[in-house]
Amino acid sequence: MRNNGCVNNKNINFVEIYFIMNWIILIVAGLFEVGFTFCMGKARESTGLEFYLWGLGFLVSLALSMILLAKATQYIPMGTAYPVWTGIGAVGTVLMGILFFNEPVTFMRLFFITTLIVSIIGLKLV
Repeated sequence: MRNNGCVNNKNINFVEIYFIMNWIILIVAGLFEVGFTFCMGKARESTGLEFYLWGLGFLVSLALSMILLAKATQYIPMGTAYPVWTGIGAVGTVLMGILFFNEPVTFMRLFFITTLIVSIIGLKLV
């Protein structure tokens, strides 16, 4: 908050800021996990130079995902961060497979993805 050009530090809780930022980092790490599985799927369908470019995208996404996960675990317990990261990747990969790779949409598949999402939310709450 600003008051006459000065920052009022009484209203800033840096612990909450670190907490929120590390959850954002963890979510982005999970999205990069989805990115590397997308690149893997595209590489599977490609040949020649395109195969290697998708492979490079896979490696870059993989590295960023792991680095961000490691950063997030500095503040979020490993027993929470890893399952959340894995869950984001799993849900994102299934949805991506349905949307981009024509994978089947069945009731049971959607049921178990919904169960996984509820479990991820539960881990965040505890």
